[in-house]
Amino acid sequence: MVLHVHCSGNPYQIGQDHGRQARDQIHGCIAFYTGMFQKTASLGWEAVQTTALEFVPTIKSKWPALLDEMQGIADASDLTLADIVALNVRTEIAFGLFSDGCTALAWQTPDTVFLAQNWDWMEEQKENLVLVHITQPGLPSIKYLAEAGLVGKIGLNSRGVGVCLNAIRAHGVDRTRLPVHLALRILLNSDSLAAARETVEKDGVAASCHILLGDRTGAVGLECSHLSIQALEFSAHKNRIYHANHFLLDHPTVQDTNWIPDSEFRTKRIEELADGVRGNVDLPTLQELFKDEVNVPGSICRMATKDNTVATLFNIVMDLGKATAEVLMGRPNAPDEKIVLSFGE
Repeated sequence: MVLHVHCSGNPYQIGQDHGRQARDQIHGCIAFYTGMFQKTASLGWEAVQTTALEFVPTIKSKWPALLDEMQGIADASDLTLADIVALNVRTEIAFGLFSDGCTALAWQTPDTVFLAQNWDWMEEQKENLVLVHITQPGLPSIKYLAEAGLVGKIGLNSRGVGVCLNAIRAHGVDRTRLPVHLALRILLNSDSLAAARETVEKDGVAASCHILLGDRTGAVGLECSHLSIQALEFSAHKNRIYHANHFLLDHPTVQDTNWIPDSEFRTKRIEELADGVRGNVDLPTLQELFKDEVNVPGSICRMATKDNTVATLFNIVMDLGKATAEVLMGRPNAPDEKIVLSFGE
């Protein structure tokens, strides 16, 4: 069963709640990424901490509330600020060398907007996932799924603003822009799609990724690099957006390594599956799309093998018109647990 972390108050108090309740999982994340940085980038954890602290002056200047929250997480979990910042800027350190992958879809119907995705990563991180519930004065309430210690990830807020994330491994980092996971939190703090989009386009994103952003009025795919943000809009005839782990738009000054060979396959496959839907589009229909195992293990519903330990760790489908979502923990075709997210609790 995934751990539910309930946080409220000012940013530091929210961080304390997170750090106290998820202490074991946060320490598990530190151990996991210590090993990953050493294995993939030959970086010891002290070097990772040093690099992470280079982001602190900008965060303190531009987004001090998030720094206060990270300090609260660190204090309550008996870790240092450098530890928690390192978790939150792991995408920017080593240029996303081992960022997670996924397949994502936005679909606008006459009644609502759906966002959906599978989140794929190393199976050993499954035990360190948490579902964070945040109540904060003057801002929307938030529910998001993340590795413990992250201040933002995949989820939605009480205003019906939702976000999904696709990792993209393209070279370049700008420490004056929003780190990816902080950008997701800033978006979840927003009252509307329009306000969220304006904020992230103004501040920029520090490293490459794709953020699927929506509310009840629509959705947009934001392909981000350290230099610019380009937008994928709904297609006029399908009202859908699809994405996996490579750029779909032209970013002429940024090198996309197209690091997951099956990314192009999964983008085409989710479109093909969506084209085959007949009748009303609803939450169960979209869940079924993400159970697809064609091209396994590199399928939409990924499977770990002896040569590759990456698998789908959860599926989420959000109905932004209702500000609700369903989460299937584990591979969605054989889930360990179903969780309903609602702000009417």
